[in-house]
Amino acid sequence: MAPSIATNTRVSLDELLDFVRPRHRAILLTRRADGSPQGSPLTCGVDDAGRIVVSTYPERAKTRNARRDPRVSLIVLSDEWNGPWVQIDGTAEVIDAPDSVEPLVEYFRNISGEHPDWDEYRRAMVKQGKSIVRVTPEKWGPVATGGFPARLAADD
Repeated sequence: MAPSIATNTRVSLDELLDFVRPRHRAILLTRRADGSPQGSPLTCGVDDAGRIVVSTYPERAKTRNARRDPRVSLIVLSDEWNGPWVQIDGTAEVIDAPDSVEPLVEYFRNISGEHPDWDEYRRAMVKQGKSIVRVTPEKWGPVATGGFPARLAADD
C-alpha cells in the first residue's frame, strides 16, 4: 500500500472561499489580553461579501478577544479527520444585536438554506442577544492535507 503523501496547494481568494463554503468546522484563534492564544472550535460560513462568519454571544472569550484585538486566525477543517484544511489570517469585526440579526440571517442561509420561519428566527436572535464575528481574509496558507513527506514516495 502506497503511503499517503502530504499536499500543499496554493489558492487564490476565490478558490479559498470555494474551499471554505462547504466546510463549516473551524477553530478560531484569538489573542487573550496577555497575548497568549485562545482557540474556540466552532461552526463557520462564508457571507456574500467573502468574509468568514461565526455566530456567537458577546460574553464569549472569542468575542471579547476579537473586539479587543481584531487580528485573528481560523483553521478551517474538513469533516473527515484526514481531509484537507487551511489556515486563514484576517481582521475580525464583531457585530452585536440588534445589528447582527440580518447578518445572522445571511449566515444561516449560506450554511443551512431557508429557515421555515424567518420572523421567529429573527426574534430568537434578538432574544438570545446573538453576535456575529466577520473575518476578512488577508493571508492564508495553502490548502493542505496530512501524510508523509513527498520524499518518502520515492522509497517504495
